Amino acid sequence: MIQLTNVSKIYQNGARALVDVNLKIGKGDFVFLVGPSGAGKSTLIKLFYRDETPSRGQVIINSKNLVRMKEREVPYLRRSIGVIFQDFKLMTNKTVYENVAFALEVIGVSRKEIEIRTRTALELVGLAVKANAYSHELSGGEQQRVCVARAIINNPALLLADEPTGNLDPETAWGIMDLLHNINKRGTTIVMATHARAIVNKMQKRVIAIENGRVARDDEKGGYGYDT
Repeated sequence: MIQLTNVSKIYQNGARALVDVNLKIGKGDFVFLVGPSGAGKSTLIKLFYRDETPSRGQVIINSKNLVRMKEREVPYLRRSIGVIFQDFKLMTNKTVYENVAFALEVIGVSRKEIEIRTRTALELVGLAVKANAYSHELSGGEQQRVCVARAIINNPALLLADEPTGNLDPETAWGIMDLLHNINKRGTTIVMATHARAIVNKMQKRVIAIENGRVARDDEKGGYGYDT
């Protein structure tokens, strides 16, 4: 599913975000990216959906070489990848239903198919009754569930989550993690960057620890392991 070979990323200001990263993530895996702030976790996530490209090395996602990929091919790549952000990124002038359906509208899916798939996604995240609500009428946890529904509407093979529980209280955060766990059981590969020590330790999934832009540890069920 994911293979990085000798990947380094240096930004224009000289900041070295990643250094010689090599890793493989298989289909159906659930992986936590952990490490101190500024370690390079978010940069890795951005490489996976080609929001960034490496300064050196190869990034292969689902047999596609993202380094050699033409710009016109990027939107097609992203149809097979769902992304969940910490700050939600919902359109405030659209309802819950419209926020989720929009991902299908932009790629020309029929109205009937949009309705079926949007209703199904909202039911999966427990928000069918809030379909006509606006984001300001929702709790933080509900807004994040909308983001999850939007991310999975295309049945992605890969789901990326960058600190998806960072703005949530512990109980709500666990609700999101239960949801992600169930999505993973359906076959979706999940890569989640997080500082949430309790979640990582309890879920006992594969942990890739990033430190100073390098892979410092890669354990099948290794726990969080950082104090910051």
